[in-house]
Amino acid sequence: MVLDLANALAESPLRTAVVYLLGNVPGLPPIVQTIHILSVAAIMGSVVLIDLKVLGLALPSQSLSELARRLMPWTWWALPTLALSGAVFILARPASYVVNPVFRLKFAMLAPAVVLAAVFHRAMAGDSGFWERTRAREIAAKVVAAVSLLLWIGVAMAGRWIAYADYLFPEGP
Repeated sequence: MVLDLANALAESPLRTAVVYLLGNVPGLPPIVQTIHILSVAAIMGSVVLIDLKVLGLALPSQSLSELARRLMPWTWWALPTLALSGAVFILARPASYVVNPVFRLKFAMLAPAVVLAAVFHRAMAGDSGFWERTRAREIAAKVVAAVSLLLWIGVAMAGRWIAYADYLFPEGP
């Protein structure tokens, strides 16, 4: 199934267009890569800071609801930008990405990380003090924040290691 996906992407007209643009628009590859990295920074800066606040490791004078209100829009704007910039590179070399175990690991962590961020944010959208109302919710918030933090760090690390999968998983003789 993974190889079928790679083949379908490799044969798509969209791939042809992306490869043409990357090869013929001066500076486009580093521009797209920079946009991708800036999107990662925006997400990490917003979500991780909120996670650290929930865990009691950052910004003790800030209220959680105010911090989330200010920072979560950065996450929600950066995610589609991240997806689009990443898609450019996936489309350019689909076989290299979809069969890459580190790439698959990245997405296995990314999906639950996004879901946790959405659940956390959604609960606060209706009730700004949702996570602080009871001791059980405070504990749940800390668990969500700890798991979220581990997932986002894992996503960032896997993103960097995608290019080095050959070193991690060398092919046999």
